[in-house]
Amino acid sequence: MKTKNFVKTTSEIREKNELDLSAGEDLSIALMNIVSLEEHSFFSFVKTQDEKFLEILETCRELRKILLAKLVKKDDSETWCMSKHLLASSMRLYEVGNRYLHEKKMEEAKQSYNDAAELYALFWKLNLGDKSEESLSKNSINYNAQEKKSIFSGIKKLLECCKE
Repeated sequence: MKTKNFVKTTSEIREKNELDLSAGEDLSIALMNIVSLEEHSFFSFVKTQDEKFLEILETCRELRKILLAKLVKKDDSETWCMSKHLLASSMRLYEVGNRYLHEKKMEEAKQSYNDAAELYALFWKLNLGDKSEESLSKNSINYNAQEKKSIFSGIKKLLECCKE
């Protein structure tokens, strides 16, 4: 499903249920950064052999598992692992887009941002899927019904991180 169609569908669900996913969006962005911290800890350990980086890696990994469980239900499929990789890949493509943007390579930046958004949409499609409207409104994360944003406000927040 393309990003625009997914955004439209989830916006319609949100409007019908007054469902706000901003808490889940914020959590998904935090998870992206935690996966990056795990990666940096690994590379720092390999470069320095300093075991403090292994401690950081383990702490981040345990926190990621706890937080990912708030968004992803474990089942017999590969959804758990796919979710982690979709978020990590989305974050990396966002960072690549930032580099291209800094280098004034606008077309490459736009493509990277679009690809990052597409992977982020796949994360939500995988985890919200074909659930009924009723089950969406009973999600395990407590959402603030006063904030009404689209499912992709998290992407917008990446670009406007200082706005509340």
